[in-house]
Amino acid sequence: MRKVMIADAMRFMEDCLKAVGCAAKAAEQQAQLLIQADRYGHPSHGLNRLEMYVNEISSGSCMPNNKPKVLRETASTAWIDANNVLGATASHYAMDVAINKAKETGVAWVTVKGSNHNGMVGFWAQKAANKGLIGMAFTNTSPLLAPTRSKQSALGTNPIAVVAPAAQGESFYLDMATTAVAVGKIEMQRKKGEPLPAGWAQGPDGRETRDAKLAFRTGCLMPLGGREETSGYKGFGLAAMVELFCGISSGSNYGHHIRSWTHSGEGEPANLGHCFVVIDPECFAPGFRERLADSILHWRQLAPTDPELPVLAPGDKEKAAAAEADAKGTISYVRQQIESSAALAKRLKVKPMEVEME
Repeated sequence: MRKVMIADAMRFMEDCLKAVGCAAKAAEQQAQLLIQADRYGHPSHGLNRLEMYVNEISSGSCMPNNKPKVLRETASTAWIDANNVLGATASHYAMDVAINKAKETGVAWVTVKGSNHNGMVGFWAQKAANKGLIGMAFTNTSPLLAPTRSKQSALGTNPIAVVAPAAQGESFYLDMATTAVAVGKIEMQRKKGEPLPAGWAQGPDGRETRDAKLAFRTGCLMPLGGREETSGYKGFGLAAMVELFCGISSGSNYGHHIRSWTHSGEGEPANLGHCFVVIDPECFAPGFRERLADSILHWRQLAPTDPELPVLAPGDKEKAAAAEADAKGTISYVRQQIESSAALAKRLKVKPMEVEME
């Protein structure tokens, strides 16, 4: 592993995005999203995604300096056209609209069309939680998931995030794909030259594979729950629900109409859909924060089956990873990520990251 100062990684990401014509604010927002994923221990959605965004801008499939706009709205809903901006730009805009509406009406539901990959969806739900609200975020992605009786992809990883503030400095943080894992985790295993754990992906014959290179080429992930006998149909159902909220409700591309993730950066707009829901818990029973904190503390105190593996509340892993990264002031990257970043720096004529061995 190699380590990079958090501030320098952030600088590098911004420089790369600016080098392909991205305005300063949009570059900063996209870099903040990537850094958050790396700090939270989700490298699949951090620096690992930078070159994809750079390629999409370079090819013209993403127009980072356009402006999103509201197409239709009521007191508690909005339909937004992202106008093909970066996913971070679109999501900041949409979540701000949702937060403002929820403060007025108690609940807001906002859908977005014409967007691009918006990274770790927990980032957007957290934005609402930072205002004392319950945040929910959903997004559709390129087809990667196969129904339990199919060897063909039908839906994307279609992640779900819910974040809520609690008393005593606690919070509930759930960010999960509706597939067994996100495709970025397949990428990371491939880059490290390591096999996949069981239950992650399928090969071209529709059978489970542990070959990371083959799984990456096939691009077909197992649904959450795995095969039919282990309730994989529930994961497929959740992914379909996210598609209902995102692509189908927003009028963006959906499911099998979304371009393949392997064609990112070839000039074709992604036209992804997002959905953001914000709820004011103060509209309901008093004591929400206290009850949530009580639940979180209780979960952590449950007796573990393995004393070496204590029970965690949703979000504990991410909080611990962020605390460690912030204490050190650095983020760790595998050698392959450093090498590809150095190549990207050379290509874009920007200063590469300063790297140290761990």
